[in-house]
Amino acid sequence: MSNRKFALAGALLLGVSILTSQAFAQVATADLPDPPKFDAQQAPNFVSISDIMEYKALPEYHEPQWVTDQFVKTGKLPAVKDRLPKEPLVYKTANEPDGTGVYGDVMRHVIGGRPQGWNYAAGQIQGWGGVDIGMFECLTRTGPLFEIKADQLEPMPNLAKSWEWSADGHELTMHLIEGAKWSDGVAFNADDVMFYWDDNIKDPNVKPLNSGGPDSFGVGTTLTKVDDYTVKWTFKEAFPKQYLYTMAYGGFCPLPAHLLKPQHPKYSKNTYEQYQNAFPPNFLNFPVMGAWVPVEYRPDDIIVLRRNPYYWRVDEAGNQLPYLDEMTYKLSTWADRDVQAVAGTGDFSNLEQAESYVEALKRSADASAPARLAFGARTIGYSITMNYSANGWGEPDDRAAAVRNLNRNEDFRLAVTSAIDRQHLGDSLVKGPFTAIYPGGLYAGTAFYDKASTVFYPFNVDAAKAELEKAGLKDTDGNGIVNFPADAKGVGGQDVSITILANSDYQTDKNLAEAVVASMEAIGVRVIVDLVSGANMTATQNSGKWDWQITRNGSELISVVQNTGSLAPTGPQTSGFHRAGTDGTVDLLPFEKDLVDTVNAFISEQDSAKRVELMKKYQKLYTENVYAVGLTQYPGALIINKRFANIPAGAPIFMFNWAEDNIIRERVYVPTDKQKSLELHPKTIPGAPGIGNGPVSD
Repeated sequence: MSNRKFALAGALLLGVSILTSQAFAQVATADLPDPPKFDAQQAPNFVSISDIMEYKALPEYHEPQWVTDQFVKTGKLPAVKDRLPKEPLVYKTANEPDGTGVYGDVMRHVIGGRPQGWNYAAGQIQGWGGVDIGMFECLTRTGPLFEIKADQLEPMPNLAKSWEWSADGHELTMHLIEGAKWSDGVAFNADDVMFYWDDNIKDPNVKPLNSGGPDSFGVGTTLTKVDDYTVKWTFKEAFPKQYLYTMAYGGFCPLPAHLLKPQHPKYSKNTYEQYQNAFPPNFLNFPVMGAWVPVEYRPDDIIVLRRNPYYWRVDEAGNQLPYLDEMTYKLSTWADRDVQAVAGTGDFSNLEQAESYVEALKRSADASAPARLAFGARTIGYSITMNYSANGWGEPDDRAAAVRNLNRNEDFRLAVTSAIDRQHLGDSLVKGPFTAIYPGGLYAGTAFYDKASTVFYPFNVDAAKAELEKAGLKDTDGNGIVNFPADAKGVGGQDVSITILANSDYQTDKNLAEAVVASMEAIGVRVIVDLVSGANMTATQNSGKWDWQITRNGSELISVVQNTGSLAPTGPQTSGFHRAGTDGTVDLLPFEKDLVDTVNAFISEQDSAKRVELMKKYQKLYTENVYAVGLTQYPGALIINKRFANIPAGAPIFMFNWAEDNIIRERVYVPTDKQKSLELHPKTIPGAPGIGNGPVSD
């Protein structure tokens, strides 16, 4: 399409104002302002993956003395060496910011989410805020990649300790950790991986949490078991290394087949709903591969996780991790999380609500403050995403179908983006050098970002109104709201009314939604906010029953190399806002076809320079066509109680993953002289899995 630049000189010669002239009341591009300088940001210490970890056997292993005394010596647990895999994952001391840790203490979280249950494989939410990150492990790991040297960037081994490609690049053989166990002592092996793939990811009636389905690993991809500790992927593409990132958090995190399989409809008389709800929040001691196990749940009060006695990671001294014995999650609100972390009644928070920044900085500057703030890069960004599906996703009624037709109209999208005053919007969230103007697309400062390829349409109400007319929208009844065209099925001549979905748990999301309402009102478009709580947000998004939504952008726009398939509708379920309709296909717009082709080419391309050029093309297509309407971009801050050690510098609250993964919590510890008696279930380990079971002390 045309980039719609117009000649400033021509306007001056005519002696008219560009903003007021009817002849020039059209969308124009402009130079995108650079983000303001922000001195409070920390920089990571860049290293290689081999500097952080390796898999190897050690001469001896250790654990908290109370575990040995209460459980090993009494015969209730095998010796720690027999609970570890043949070659555990070993963290290297040189990469631990404060060195080898000590056992004990708790990290107290506050979260606004509520757990639906522990069946991550069937889409249940555990409450967010790091609960699932502490419980579940995936084939690969990406959180700590923020500190990996750019020329060595690749996913970290995890449950898959190593892998190799076939000569033609179509087969990937993965070797799993050997001898590792679930937290209930049952062996982990390839059967768990295959159950997750065959009966969850591939089952059209099951949707694992955060997973985009089998197409997220490439259309036509297969996975087979070679032996108990080896699986083999077969891809249509050659060397699609992108999918190694998809196998990390969210994409491929196996759950215990020995517990879930008997409840799956394929192997039982259960319905899929019964399978999904087979492990409610009060089903405690749910077997995990993560560092901590759920041992207590009180509705609207708290979740408590205790150390996994079978955890498969150690430090170089042979100390079985984690160092922290307990994780607690107070069930409150996301705003309260920040308040309690700053006050010291909570220990950890991802400060991401921009409205709280100034006050939090003031309080943390006090020498007596219990917590410190550490700002990372600008990795928080918001957009308006529009539902593009015109062939049935979400079963839209006449009004919703008419809105989707508008969403698919280029002139309409140009009107919307031109109506947003991004500078004012950012300042309304927080004063200071925090927010940056964000036109959409890839984030400034990331490896693949190119300013010259970024098309920016500045704020211009007159131009926005002109674009609405070009889209066929006029105020035909004189009430200040434009009307659907007369030929719009079922709604012809009615006021244009659009709902915008927003997460009620976050003040920033609500503020942005209200700002969008005001911006659209100024050009005669009625927008109504639909506030949905976090527990229901994912379900509403996946249902397709929405017009617009306030979207906090995913990792694909930050790192590009992770979740790359989500950059465009590369499969029927990969996009968050354009999915297959009732006919099973995605009704791509012409520029979307170019986006899909560009993303697929990027995934299969091995040459670094060509990959850079492909992302320049992607950025141009995205921003020029206003694929999503960018709103604002700003940094997050880690709030951490000062008693905790081994917190890496420059850890972003969100990049490849959330900060709870980025900081490698299993290595975090509290020095002995700073430990407090805050554990709710001291000197206990998880008991037997079951409803209402809980921790045991002997």
